[in-house]
Amino acid sequence: MRIAVVGTGYVGLVTGTCFSEMGVHVTCVDVDENKISALKQGVIPIYEPGLETLVHKNVRSGRLNFTTLLEDVLNDVDIVFSAVGTPPDEDGSADLKYVLEVARTIGKHLNHYIVVVTKSTVPVGTAKKVKAVIEEELNKRGEHIEFDVASNPEFLKEGNAVKDFMSPDRVVVGVESERARKLMARLYKPFMIVSDRLIFTDIPSAEMIKYAANSMLATRISFMNDIANLCELVGADVNMVRKGIGSDTRIGKKFLYAGCGYGGSCFPKDVKALIRTAADNGYQMRVLQAVEDVNADQKLVLYRKLLAYYGSEEALMGKTVAMWGLAFKPETDDMREAPSLVLIDLLIKAGATVKVYDPVAMYECRRRIGDSVIYAKDLYDAADGADALMLVTEWKEFRMPNAKTLLQKMKGRLILDGRNILDHDELRQAGFEYHCIGR
Repeated sequence: MRIAVVGTGYVGLVTGTCFSEMGVHVTCVDVDENKISALKQGVIPIYEPGLETLVHKNVRSGRLNFTTLLEDVLNDVDIVFSAVGTPPDEDGSADLKYVLEVARTIGKHLNHYIVVVTKSTVPVGTAKKVKAVIEEELNKRGEHIEFDVASNPEFLKEGNAVKDFMSPDRVVVGVESERARKLMARLYKPFMIVSDRLIFTDIPSAEMIKYAANSMLATRISFMNDIANLCELVGADVNMVRKGIGSDTRIGKKFLYAGCGYGGSCFPKDVKALIRTAADNGYQMRVLQAVEDVNADQKLVLYRKLLAYYGSEEALMGKTVAMWGLAFKPETDDMREAPSLVLIDLLIKAGATVKVYDPVAMYECRRRIGDSVIYAKDLYDAADGADALMLVTEWKEFRMPNAKTLLQKMKGRLILDGRNILDHDELRQAGFEYHCIGR
């Protein structure tokens, strides 16, 4: 089987690479000539554990190829996956211009039956728009060529994406014909040998499942952050509360960790898009609006703790704040909607100097904000001379810092743990003033 995957971002590159690992002949397509040139030379544009090895392996095998022109491969493939970006518009809705441009290219050059699969996260009703654009282009050509559209949302966790794709807990495919269903079932068959987790639905349901899943997870996070803030006021410990409610099988333990807010490419964008979809249909998503509001407020929590310690914003002038972690979560260099960006902006505006360290996101940070912060070589270099330390991303290497070394390096004694991963007893016994979330 031969397929094309349009878009070599996070979803597209992982999708194409993992399919090629299963023996499918894949061509990844992107209009960015520099990115395609780099990929052909083995340079991977994103950090994702295990991905680089698989890309190199399957390029060598000839199963994974890269090009800038979809029309050059369109007539040799059975399926085209559209995995291009769907950035939020100013009103929160998903911008579909790239998705529809892919559809337009397909309509202009299609000459045999294929299935056009939307892999990007898109609002309900997008498949209809894709189908209409392709039909419009075919009509301009005076051609009648059969094709199908399908929706196959991704459920990849950054930092664990390769494993998620190779061993999925479910694969959702929305189709509207038996021919498309059979072709998609054939494509995913190698992933279902141990257990069949392939779920076929109608297309609108498949489109909704992705948004509903991410919104539910975001809701759990904001709920626990709300509970954590109340815990601090009443003297409870959110970690004990989490264990107590997480042991209820109806609730479960996942996504119940309090922190300084969620970020990333999915949760913020998808919550906004679902709120907007509801508004477009005359309905208000009251719970999700609260989820978004709580998360926006939670990104300020470490800054507020810093202000409470120093007494005023003016007192931050000239202070040095160390920041451990820049990515929105561990095992990725993704800083989209990351709490670190909010905190850095607030600190700099208050006149503080910010020294940052992240195991993989330093280059991405420099790309985003330039030299407005000081880039440290490791966690202790970041802490050197700092009046306060903020832990923002829960990288494993931050879990057990040497308290004695920190004491020697830091000028001040304030540690603000935004992910509740440090040993508070050890740090307090060493002489630090330690604050975390919900305790």
